[in-house]
Amino acid sequence: MEGSGETRHHDHRGDGREEEAPLSPWSSTTRTSSSLKTTPSPAASDDNAFAFAFSFAVWFKNSASRTLGLKPLSATQKSQIVHSPTLLPPLAHRLSHSPAMEDVCEGKDFSFPQQEESILRFWSSIHAFETQLKRTESMPEYIFYDGPPFATGLPHYGHILAGTIKDVVTRYQSMNGRHVTRRFGWDCHGLPVEFEIDTKLGIRNRDDVLAMGIANYNEECRSIVTRYVKEWEEVITRTGRWIDFKNDYKTMDIKFMESVWWVFAQLWKKDLVYRGFKVMPYSTGCNTPLSNFEAGLNYKDVSDPAIMVSFPVVGDPHNASFVAWTTTPWTLPSNLALCVNADFVYVKVREKSSGATFIVAESRLSQLPIKKSKSELDGTTVPAKDTSVPIAKSKGTTSNKSKGGVDVGSSYELVEKITGASLVGLKYIPLFDYFEKYSETAFRVVSDNYVTDDSGTGIVHCAPAFGEDDYRVCVSSGIIKVADLFVAVDADGRFTKEVSDFHGRYVKDADKDIVNAVKARFAAKGRLVNNGNIMHAYPFCWRSDTPLLYRAVPSWFVAVEKIKDQLLESNKETYWVPDYVKEKRFHNWLENARDWAVSRSRFWGTPLPVWISEDGNEKKVIGSINELEKLSGATVTDLHRHNIDHITIPSERGPEFGVLQRVDDVFDCWFESGSMPYAYIHYPFENVELFENNFPGHFVAEGLDQTRGWFYTLMVLSTALFGKPAFRNLICNGLVLAEDGKKMSKRLKNYPSPTEVIGDYGADALRLYLINSPVVRAEPLRFKKDGVYGVVKDVFLPWYNAYRFLVQNAKRLEVEGFASFVPMDSETLQKSSNVLDQWINSATESLVHFVRREMDAYRLYTVVPYLLKFIDNLTNIYVRFNRKRLKGRTGEEDCRISLSMLYHVLLTTCKAMAPFTPFFTEVLYQNLRKVSDSSEESIHYCSFPSAIGKRDERIEQSVTRMMTVIDLARNIRERHSKPLKTPLKEMIVVHPDSDFLEDITGKLREYVMEELNIKSVVPCADPLKYASLRAEPDFSILGKRLGKAMGAVAKEVKAMSQADILSFEQSGEITFSGHCLKRSDIKVLREFKRPAGATEKEMDAAGDGDVLVVLDLRADESLFDAGVAREVVNRIQKLRKKAGLEPTDIVEVYYESLEKEKKVLEKIVESQEEYIKDALGSPLLHQSWAPPEAVIFCQEEFQVSFSREELPSVSFVISIARPALVFNAGAIVALYSGDKKRAENLQAYLLSRDHSNLRLELQGGKGKVKVDCIENQPAVDVELEKHLFLSVADFYLSCKTC
Repeated sequence: MEGSGETRHHDHRGDGREEEAPLSPWSSTTRTSSSLKTTPSPAASDDNAFAFAFSFAVWFKNSASRTLGLKPLSATQKSQIVHSPTLLPPLAHRLSHSPAMEDVCEGKDFSFPQQEESILRFWSSIHAFETQLKRTESMPEYIFYDGPPFATGLPHYGHILAGTIKDVVTRYQSMNGRHVTRRFGWDCHGLPVEFEIDTKLGIRNRDDVLAMGIANYNEECRSIVTRYVKEWEEVITRTGRWIDFKNDYKTMDIKFMESVWWVFAQLWKKDLVYRGFKVMPYSTGCNTPLSNFEAGLNYKDVSDPAIMVSFPVVGDPHNASFVAWTTTPWTLPSNLALCVNADFVYVKVREKSSGATFIVAESRLSQLPIKKSKSELDGTTVPAKDTSVPIAKSKGTTSNKSKGGVDVGSSYELVEKITGASLVGLKYIPLFDYFEKYSETAFRVVSDNYVTDDSGTGIVHCAPAFGEDDYRVCVSSGIIKVADLFVAVDADGRFTKEVSDFHGRYVKDADKDIVNAVKARFAAKGRLVNNGNIMHAYPFCWRSDTPLLYRAVPSWFVAVEKIKDQLLESNKETYWVPDYVKEKRFHNWLENARDWAVSRSRFWGTPLPVWISEDGNEKKVIGSINELEKLSGATVTDLHRHNIDHITIPSERGPEFGVLQRVDDVFDCWFESGSMPYAYIHYPFENVELFENNFPGHFVAEGLDQTRGWFYTLMVLSTALFGKPAFRNLICNGLVLAEDGKKMSKRLKNYPSPTEVIGDYGADALRLYLINSPVVRAEPLRFKKDGVYGVVKDVFLPWYNAYRFLVQNAKRLEVEGFASFVPMDSETLQKSSNVLDQWINSATESLVHFVRREMDAYRLYTVVPYLLKFIDNLTNIYVRFNRKRLKGRTGEEDCRISLSMLYHVLLTTCKAMAPFTPFFTEVLYQNLRKVSDSSEESIHYCSFPSAIGKRDERIEQSVTRMMTVIDLARNIRERHSKPLKTPLKEMIVVHPDSDFLEDITGKLREYVMEELNIKSVVPCADPLKYASLRAEPDFSILGKRLGKAMGAVAKEVKAMSQADILSFEQSGEITFSGHCLKRSDIKVLREFKRPAGATEKEMDAAGDGDVLVVLDLRADESLFDAGVAREVVNRIQKLRKKAGLEPTDIVEVYYESLEKEKKVLEKIVESQEEYIKDALGSPLLHQSWAPPEAVIFCQEEFQVSFSREELPSVSFVISIARPALVFNAGAIVALYSGDKKRAENLQAYLLSRDHSNLRLELQGGKGKVKVDCIENQPAVDVELEKHLFLSVADFYLSCKTC
């Protein structure tokens, strides 16, 4: 049978037929018109309800007098009732209640963003963060280092992600009894700030700054440093992060800068600082070198020249020339050497058409150009292979691996083969003569293994001022001395006067002219071997968006290579999530670490504390303000350049040697941020004990890009200073990308703003979305706004609905007159005999245990999936299967136990999830705590739950298997179009575990039967009774492991007998051809073995792993009535919801059949009366029981179709009405010794009372209420079920028992 889905509003019957009806106290049946469907709810107070109650009294006296033996009220009596204030119940008669939880709205009306705003105001009013810090100040310290961002831009998702991770961990640690100081920090110095000012003031180069004055320039920088601090605080606070903005630290604060000086001075004392040259990524747009980390921030695909040029070998008998390939023609004027690999074989080949002889690596011969035939374009040559590859730090060494050789036999002939070692020392003729002064040592061949056979021609042209490897090789080979290095490109990226032909030209713009010059100048000599273009990734300045150059610059260095082994040991002492970032990416970076250039030739930063004499022989490195003041005699109030550059220090050698002046450089801002663990607390000048007792810090968290940034600088400085890491635990997150996988761009507007997302769905949803994504495992996340909505839909709404269900049913106890809900203690609940109580209690303990374990291991990303499953189980198993208990259908005591269990589960879940979702858990907690005497003011003051309760793995596993059984049975029903409303006779559960079978047919049986609408559950421990077993190897797992042996093993696996398979399932392993296979290696397939004589439509099965479910699908007439009753109940529940009724709303429900054979439906309702009453909480009354003028506020007609020829469908009307009092007229008259007038006044008074308040007063008085407020009438005791009934349903049930 199935519902047709047809429903329509019903106003009147219209057929005039009268049918015999069940027992009814009313003389006639009158259905209200449809206009009554919109009648407002009964008044909330006795006073407001009086007018309604009086009109009901008039109706009641006129329509029910025949049944109850009373006459209608006279006009005088009516007037007296309406106007007599003494008929109103005094306040003293109203019941008082203990504190209770407040009512909550439906999920669809719950605004997460608005609730979060309310919580923010609440936290502010109680100074929640400050209070938490105060409460934990005597507890052990948990040191958290917060990496400082720049405040010159607004926060983005990357900041919110890292901030959320930090907030989750620090909140968790606070709830675990640790004192966690959380101070926000600001990176105030460096390129981002200077670039803003340069753009604002139109500053183009260093001279412009000097003309303006360093003091004015630096003060301009200072003025914008905190430009967006307010916006940062608003956004960060709105995301729920607790961090101290008032007591923040700034890298421009004098105390911070002084500690940076101390760090540098310590490195100097350890002989880990020196001054030298280094080829570094250089921004001509910002006139400053960048770190390798910064150089990798902004790669772009660009088209550059890709040329081959020749260098004739001096004195070669074949007039051969070396051929080098480069993508940076602008470096050719500075060429001083050619580099080969001594281990390679080189070839000397002659081009057949021109006779030119070239020398290249044998493995790179295919890269030489092949001249086109005369039938092709005149004189044009093409490279034999596409050379589109990324740029590298050493020019001309870009990867260009040939995937296959090119036949060059038609164009070139081999002259001879030569070893690379034999080429070393050969002289060649340079392209340009700008640096002829170096010719005594330069313009010769050197060797180094940085030359590879997967790039260029196997010969690299070296310009030591513009390549890191070039510089190293040229110095080590004696091409130049460090002191003689000349950089022919100025700070703006323009050629100096030494390169006379291109003087003043920006180097990248000069590329084309240099190529043309080579082509024109050496046209006859063929020095330009090949000319083409390459599309490749090239680094740009992340601030000025100008191409970066690799350029030699003087710098102060930290000798990182000296402590490389110590760095690797320090790294071993740290714990990273995910660990592969530590073991691979970071380890490799440390293993290849180079000396660190920590100085910048800029203005706004912490000045290097180095003072040098004029002759350079005397150096002083200052480690404190006090030291500087003592040595100089000056008073120091600020450490920025414009306040200390003028300070000199007298020479220790005497006045004749003059004074020491400070060097111009300032620190790279990465040195400042790496000094943060010491500088933010002004160590060692303050907080010595705090630092030394808690170093290394406990926790840091930033993005994957910081492996070469902050994580690296922290590690280098702490290892250099103390021989250990700066941190113990680290979480590394990935990058947040736009939905299309591209970088988030304000210009492209390819992502929603954080404030928009938070405004739509709330910060908690955004937090969980980020934490539950690959980005917390250092993988990229494509941000989708719909994903945040998914968190609301899949996590918060089910969670909220479970909470709302608790509140509703706790309030129902009060409405029904019982004592207010107070949760039972945990010890009492542990003793509950209910299987689902035992299960949810154990599952909650498992949740706490899991969250604790994962949080202690800093695996935040595993928590949300577990929570999601737990919430799903809570709502769809515990609440769904326990509705009767929670609604009080199994008695008050059982109801209180189940509500208390749900209360404790929700409270525990809130505490466990408070670090993740601080707002939502606070909202729930503030209501839950109203019924708890010993609760904290905020959930964030609570201790994190401890997993010390009882855990029952068997019942957890049994319930999990039960849900598998239910899912399998539902699948069978769907496959055969048997909806759940159709009752089935029998289900057989096949499983080898006797404990599970005992549970599924014992403790869990009633839940399975009710959920699946099945009348019996039969256990079967014999796996072969209803199935045949077949084994299949898992090729995806075994293929790689077994290799060639896979075929033989697969054959043996497939040949396993039934007994072999059963034995394998029991033991968990089996050996074939010497290979031991486990459960995960073999798939056991169960194929249903249908009983003899049964068809597929009569019996079917579904399996999952080791469980098989068999359903008997045959129709059983004995189940028909139950199916109809289930469908009627379903329609009533939907109508209640449509009417906007709460579960606590008490109503009368009436039905009437619209069929000719009315008795069919009436008999079904009668036979299923107990089921219907249990399901609805009250009996389903025939329409004839409804008072003639009953206030029916919702009414609808339904039609349900069945697959039965004799009864294809049933049509009926369901009416929902307000409860009506029913009086025992004789008993009431007896109260007044037969005085009917006084009896009428009493009835009128009782009808004037608010129904729920009257119910509460009666139940509070144990079924009695004293009425002494009617003027000129004696006080009487009115008893429930003796003098009156609170509803027609109560009266009906009383009649049934008589």
